[in-house]
Amino acid sequence: MNTYDWTTMDALYPRLLVDDFPACALFYERVLRELLGIEPAKVVPQARYASWDAEGGTLLSLFDRAALAEAVGAGGPPDAAARDRAMLTFRVPDVDAAAATLTGFGARPVAAPQDRPQWGPGLRTAHLRDPEGNLLELQSY
Repeated sequence: MNTYDWTTMDALYPRLLVDDFPACALFYERVLRELLGIEPAKVVPQARYASWDAEGGTLLSLFDRAALAEAVGAGGPPDAAARDRAMLTFRVPDVDAAAATLTGFGARPVAAPQDRPQWGPGLRTAHLRDPEGNLLELQSY
C-alpha cells in the first residue's frame, strides 16, 4: 500500500526553459499580473529561476536553459525556430484586448484574434509568441 500523500505533490505545471531569463521573467510578471492578478511567488535572478503560484500550487515556472544544462549536464538548446516545447493557454474575457496587452508587453502576434467555431462553440482565439518564442494561446468562449 502506498502511504505517500499525493495531494501535497506540486508537480503538474509548465516550466519554460529560456535563454533570456530577465526578459521572460519580466514578461510573465507583467502578463500574469495583468491577466490573472497573480504576483511572482519566487524570483531568484542569481539562480535564473522564477515561479508563480495559484490556489496553493505552482502555476508556471521559468528556468534558464544554460543553468539547467549546467545543473544536469544537458547539451545545448536546439534550433529555436524548430521547437515548440509548450503552449500556454490563457482563458480571458476579451481575446482582442488581451492580445493587444501582450503585444504591448513584447509578444509577437502569430495568428490574429479570430472566431474558431470548428474548435468549439463561441470560441475565439489569438496566438502569440513571448520574447523567447514560446507559443501562447488566448481564448474565450
